[in-house]
Amino acid sequence: MTVSPRELADLALATAREAAELVRERARGEVTVAATKSSDIDVVTEADRASEALIRARISEARPGDGFMGEEGSDVASTTGVRWVIDPIDGTVNFLYGIPQYAVSIAAEVDGVVVAGVVLDVQSGVEYVGRLADGDSPASATRDGRPITVRGPAPMSERLFATGFSYDRRVRVLQAEAVTRLLPHVRDIRRLGSCALDLCLVADGRMDAYVEEGVNFWDHAAAGMIARLAGARTLVLAGAGGLDLLVCAPEHSFDEVLEAVRSAGFSPDSGE
Repeated sequence: MTVSPRELADLALATAREAAELVRERARGEVTVAATKSSDIDVVTEADRASEALIRARISEARPGDGFMGEEGSDVASTTGVRWVIDPIDGTVNFLYGIPQYAVSIAAEVDGVVVAGVVLDVQSGVEYVGRLADGDSPASATRDGRPITVRGPAPMSERLFATGFSYDRRVRVLQAEAVTRLLPHVRDIRRLGSCALDLCLVADGRMDAYVEEGVNFWDHAAAGMIARLAGARTLVLAGAGGLDLLVCAPEHSFDEVLEAVRSAGFSPDSGE
């Protein structure tokens, strides 16, 4: 049976809306840290766990046998060829502090290829949706149902970059040094706290590039596809600290951005 990207995107969106409402409800109460993960600053809240449990339950009800990869739960093998990649709250530290920049991210893979994805900005309600071509319907990337595209070409000095920092303190030092070297050559650098939303800003033409070491697949599975469908390119390579480094920029200027990132020292390959 052929799996429809449109149907998977519709299921992801309906599920993300329900999960976002749960997270909003939790945000109205007292938010507490349930546990730490890779370090004492890498936190998980009860809302993260509740959101992921809801997402898995709703999708399993609709599509028994599908697999799961999630930030807070164990991996589940697929018997259908479909696997869901979930970040129940991307931007947990923002959520913990009441900063309205965090999202629910759900991607659907078919035989290892992401074919549909949703990133829902919890507090604003903005919905980013991407899906591959489906029958006579072409591939699309949208924001609240309207097509989006990356920003046009601009000099490096007029490009706005987004970045983030690893939970590993050793890596953070290297990232800070690289940011210091990059900053004089670009318009400015933003650290907003959600990989998924940062990538969607590139897709939507409101950010010119994104670079961060220490990201996981669930952070960018959905948003990376949305960005690519909107005209961006993504690349995962080795970072200066030995973790995965994600670079995203419009296709028309990707090579220039990658060279700037390497020259600044985000990657052990300086490009010099």
